[in-house]
Amino acid sequence: MKRRLITSALPYVNNVPHLGNLIQVLSADAFARFCRLRGYETLYVCGTDEYGTATENRAAEEGVTPQELCGRYHAVHDEIYRWFNIAFDRFGRTSTPIQTEITQDIFKKLDAAGFITEKTVEQLHCARCGRFLADRYIRGVCPHCGSADARGDQCEACGKLLDPTELKEPRCAACGSLPSLKSTRHLYIDLPKIKDRLEAWIKTASEKGFWANNAIRMTQAWIRDGLRERAITRDLKWGIPVPRPGYEEKVFYVWFDAPIGYISITGNLGAAIAGGDISSNANRFKAYPQFSDWHDFVDYWWKSPDDVELFQFIGKDNIPFHTVIFPSSLLGSGDNWTMLHHMSSTEYLNYESGKFSKSRGIGVFGTDVMKTSIPSDVWRFFIFYNRPEKADALFTWKDFQEKVNGELIGNLGNLVNRTVSFITRYYGGRLPAGDPDPAFWEEVRGRENAIAEKLECAELRDAFRDVFELSSFANKYFQDAEPWRLRREDPPKAEAVIRDLAHVVRDLAVLVEPYMPQAAARIASFFGLKPQEGISDLAWKDIGRAEGIAPDAEIKSEVLFAKLEDGLVETLRERYSGSQKDRQEEERKKEEAENGEAAPKSALPFAAVLDLRVAKIEKIGRHPGADKLYIINLEIGEGSSGVREERTIVSGLVPFYTEEELLGKRIIVAYNLKPAKLRGIESKGMLLAAGDNKGALPDGQNAERCEVLDAGGVPTGTRLLPEGEEAVPAPAEIDIDTFFSHSIRVDQFAVQSGGKNLCLAGKPVRTSIIPEGEVH
Repeated sequence: MKRRLITSALPYVNNVPHLGNLIQVLSADAFARFCRLRGYETLYVCGTDEYGTATENRAAEEGVTPQELCGRYHAVHDEIYRWFNIAFDRFGRTSTPIQTEITQDIFKKLDAAGFITEKTVEQLHCARCGRFLADRYIRGVCPHCGSADARGDQCEACGKLLDPTELKEPRCAACGSLPSLKSTRHLYIDLPKIKDRLEAWIKTASEKGFWANNAIRMTQAWIRDGLRERAITRDLKWGIPVPRPGYEEKVFYVWFDAPIGYISITGNLGAAIAGGDISSNANRFKAYPQFSDWHDFVDYWWKSPDDVELFQFIGKDNIPFHTVIFPSSLLGSGDNWTMLHHMSSTEYLNYESGKFSKSRGIGVFGTDVMKTSIPSDVWRFFIFYNRPEKADALFTWKDFQEKVNGELIGNLGNLVNRTVSFITRYYGGRLPAGDPDPAFWEEVRGRENAIAEKLECAELRDAFRDVFELSSFANKYFQDAEPWRLRREDPPKAEAVIRDLAHVVRDLAVLVEPYMPQAAARIASFFGLKPQEGISDLAWKDIGRAEGIAPDAEIKSEVLFAKLEDGLVETLRERYSGSQKDRQEEERKKEEAENGEAAPKSALPFAAVLDLRVAKIEKIGRHPGADKLYIINLEIGEGSSGVREERTIVSGLVPFYTEEELLGKRIIVAYNLKPAKLRGIESKGMLLAAGDNKGALPDGQNAERCEVLDAGGVPTGTRLLPEGEEAVPAPAEIDIDTFFSHSIRVDQFAVQSGGKNLCLAGKPVRTSIIPEGEVH
């Protein structure tokens, strides 16, 4: 029996995983648990993917080092996965010395074999940010499907991998400006040169390993469309150094080194085993042969293709990296690697009316789930019951409630409760005697064998639903047998029926353990089966017969799961209807209100938060639905970059300015302020104006005054910056509270922030009417 090596896609470290992301980790966990129950020697590894531009940029935004950011978010991921009871053998990370050693070794072997080429290329460079742009930090129109917000490396809408120069209307994701091409040197892996051996491997592996249909289709499309050389280096600092002269300032592209993380995480586990540093949840490794060092342990799993089968669990957007690019790196290196056997790739899980999205914070996230008071096994149940194996699936709170109350509680929970309650009520909490019903057990064994066959092929959802079909069958058997009647009319028959049902419930504890480990342990505990050790002392071989429950076991009855009430579900639906960022902001405001605290000021520099730019008013008119609002059309950018950008904003300037006074005026706008609808019109930004209440009404009362900040003749697109400070990348979008985290005010006619004058092209901006006041 071959060993089973299991991986799930490495989650990128700088975001909190949502339910859609958790599918792969949970799927690999269920499969690994099944393999252990079946007696396979099993290893399940995963970890955070930590290198690359996204981490480097996020760290800069938060004012910490990439190492600090990775450490913080790795801990967040680890906490979420522990809450979900993921039984990793190792949950590691890619920013380790072993990752560097293995990645550089594979590169050197590819290079020596002639599979690495060097090119001077034109790469998109952002002059405003002063850097080359990583593919994922370029946005534009997809040339294949027309999606307006495709990333430079891959279009999320159609799944096509892209070269950023293919995008139409490209823009820098950080500042929104138009990038330009600039020469730079990079290394490439020559995929066309590896194509023949790759195709031969794919043909054999996809058939023997019964790959998922979407994996086969997407891989075939890649081959059919023609393989290209792909860059494996980038102009970054946070990453694995490239061991080649002339490349000291470059690192490996994250897509090249990230899949190698599966190998290095195994190596780090091997180092822990060799050093005797084994955590309590990895006791099975104490029985392993003593490996001299981590290299031996890696060879045991990753260089033993005759003895090990590799199962990988990923989402469909990751398919080409695992069926084409990563295998090409391994094949090209010349080493005898354990290659992919089975690819389990799912479709998308969508949320209510749209897609789950980490970047936009849409959906229910791991940190949210932990606060719902709903047990992790209930979430695991729903994810597996609706696992998107062949088509996209949809999470709605109504469906969640119906599935939990109807199937989990109304079917499985009902069978367990009615069976053990009958024993405690009528048989004193002891298993009754009786002879098994041969026809009943023949049906049970047939169903259990079918479940096992599907699990062997990693058909997790269908196997799980078959478990509930078995539970339904047992419920019907209970109902049809009427043991409450037989107890009076035919007591031996009643005892036999209940005895059979008790053993089926025990079987269900084994069958659901891969999916709902806590529920399985509780069901086992009802029959005295050592809940403190889970059910690791039971195995798949124990099911399918009326044996295994001790006659003197004290059987107890408890309710497995609580019903999801309408009030709770509606509360949760409302709570998680917006974006994660919106929810975090609401929680912050609530906490501040409860504590009587003011909103904290931003710890980041002014320019790293606020992107304030000069714009020209080209058209202005009254808002048809509001007396005090103007609709203003702006031009931003043409004066400084040569690229024309138009925007519309809505502003309440009617009481203070005529249209003629504003038309043609150069003003300053909050360029990266999150768009907001004002009386049905979307306003993409906000103009800056100073205000006070020192105007005079005819009756002598004070009146509010407003003075729009005047940019004079400064070119449009020029950024407003504190005196002596340079422009740095700011977030592409901020909310209004983040905008006000940096106070801007007028002091003696000078516009200032933090005691520094704010300047355009090095010249301080001044007011002419308002000597002191707030700017908003």
